[in-house]
Amino acid sequence: MQKKYVAEAIGTFVLVFGGCGTAVLDAKNVGVLGVSIAFGLTLLTMAYAIGPISGCHINPAVTVGLIVAGRHDKKDLTGYVVAQILGGIVAAGVLYAIANGHDFGYDLKEGLAANGYGDHSPGGYGLLAGLLAEIVLTALLLFVVLGTTDKRAAVGFAGLPIGLALTLIHLVGIPITNTSVNPARSIGPALFVRGWALEQLWLFIVAPIVGAIFGALTYRAIEEAQPKPKAAPAE
Repeated sequence: MQKKYVAEAIGTFVLVFGGCGTAVLDAKNVGVLGVSIAFGLTLLTMAYAIGPISGCHINPAVTVGLIVAGRHDKKDLTGYVVAQILGGIVAAGVLYAIANGHDFGYDLKEGLAANGYGDHSPGGYGLLAGLLAEIVLTALLLFVVLGTTDKRAAVGFAGLPIGLALTLIHLVGIPITNTSVNPARSIGPALFVRGWALEQLWLFIVAPIVGAIFGALTYRAIEEAQPKPKAAPAE
């Protein structure tokens, strides 16, 4: 496996383990704000840790969006997505093993930070609300990623606004769906929770990809609308 695929697997592991781990192990103490910050911090740190190796997508939807925007080679799609999903699954498994090591064990009915709507939405939001939220929030993520990594943007600072954007996205999305915006983050916990989590998993695969494509096309539209700089007059 190429090093960039290994980096994507490691980065996705850290994202799922750090973000979902905070939700599962410490949500009672840190609340929604703490969980949101945990997801943002994992993306921020990984952006600088593996960004030079793989670009730090750590999200199949981001990879799809970058390809649509013409920022990434489509030949890497399968390798990136497989690595990201594997990283998410391993992280969920490690998290479950740790959570289950408590004297009272861990009841998978608590959800392992899986995403859901309807009866499994933290705030009781239905299917349409969850679908719309995941599309819009993923589009926002892609828009920020593309803008901060634009060749005209300040070099070396992209990780900070992207991490902050993911924090904001979780602040909005946790009450609605527990926030996915990332199929790999959703697949890992769902495979262990099974039942309702697998039944509802389709939304957290489809909606983030649709949102990523929408965000990429929107950014491309305004990017292409920018007037080209005038050529310097010949001397």
